[in-house]
Amino acid sequence: MHLTLIDDGDPGGGLCILRGCMPSKEVLSAGQHRYQARQDDRLEGVPDPDPEAVVARKDDHISGFAQHRRDHVHELATHENVEFVDDTARFVDDRVLELDASGRRLEPDYVVIATGSTLNVPDLPGIDEVPFDSSADVLDATEFPESGIVMGFGYIGLELAPYLSEVGDVDLTVIEHDDYPLDEMEPEYGETILECYREEFGIEVLTNTDEKHLERTDDGSVRLSAEQEGKERTIEAERLYCFTGRRPALDGLGLEHTRLEAGENWVEPTMQAADDGRVFVTGDANGREPILHVAKEQGFAAAENILAHHRGEELEPYTNVPHHVIFSGLGVYPFARIGHTPATVAESGMDAIVVSREASDDGVFKTKDHPEGRATIVVNADDGSVLGYQGLHLHADVMAKTMQLAVEMKLDVREIPDRAYHPTTPEIIDGLVRDARAELERR
Repeated sequence: MHLTLIDDGDPGGGLCILRGCMPSKEVLSAGQHRYQARQDDRLEGVPDPDPEAVVARKDDHISGFAQHRRDHVHELATHENVEFVDDTARFVDDRVLELDASGRRLEPDYVVIATGSTLNVPDLPGIDEVPFDSSADVLDATEFPESGIVMGFGYIGLELAPYLSEVGDVDLTVIEHDDYPLDEMEPEYGETILECYREEFGIEVLTNTDEKHLERTDDGSVRLSAEQEGKERTIEAERLYCFTGRRPALDGLGLEHTRLEAGENWVEPTMQAADDGRVFVTGDANGREPILHVAKEQGFAAAENILAHHRGEELEPYTNVPHHVIFSGLGVYPFARIGHTPATVAESGMDAIVVSREASDDGVFKTKDHPEGRATIVVNADDGSVLGYQGLHLHADVMAKTMQLAVEMKLDVREIPDRAYHPTTPEIIDGLVRDARAELERR
């Protein structure tokens, strides 16, 4: 089988390495160190941030990470029956591709679309007249305005708003459409985020608020007209930050010349396009779950299913246990979700035990000067297996892998050892397991 790789950019880097997960964690770490020094009343003096040094170190590290991946792509292209084409390809018919620069046509047996995602700019009146910064702009910023409006309070806004406040000293107003952020969880999680962002970072979060219109003021600032619980509000700031998520990057692919119709459920669990079983769509491009580790797993699944289809064998659907981490609160208060939440397990109809615990219940969080936050475990009431874990507290991100093992290996809470090294933050898991075990015994 011959493999042709087509990319008109810098292959191998990818969104996560170049503009997403890794560079954002680089800059967040600087904000985290300053915040922890600033809020600790046992320390004197607050270090001044150096945005130029923050960006320079980020660029240096990211360049090295990306080069490693690029080298892998180019090494792959040296293999027999593998060709790399530096060009833009478009569909001109079903599974017929034409290259822009050379005009060459390709008619492969199988096509994989892995074009990633692009910024999702909301269809809001006036947004075309107002300049805004995306997350990529923030990651490269060495100068900041005095004030800003943030649209989008999902994982991008939750991560970058505290950075703008801490390192950029930006007076922020955030627009939140619902009662709370993290609406996949119980209100207590959203309440914790709101309290932290308002009190610890001085960020104004307007809940139950919808954007209505944008315009540029005479001095070049931004004016947002909004509606909050039926009342009109006007917010002005120097800069607009658009953290409104991402959408599949399918523009310009020529899908209109094929039988493919992108939309909800247009990609099957086998990674096949619903309209053409010889086209596979992986990663952000399929709109299913735009997360790097999911994209990688989908890529492997697509490759295996193409080979299976070629051999006339049955294809395997790709399924994954949700494994999400948001580095909220500059990573001091990260949110982690593994498997089922109380809401999703209720929707499934399974008989489950749900136990939550406050971080302040364990003295170790107080000794580490971060008693805020909470965690939840979801357990199968029939056999005691762990179905899910969520945490919003110091080191919740580190515990995600441990709880992923518990969920995917279906560990029984009655068999999980109750002996975290004392005093360490995994004690909160011990507390959850003890409480869940006790609840099982009462049934």
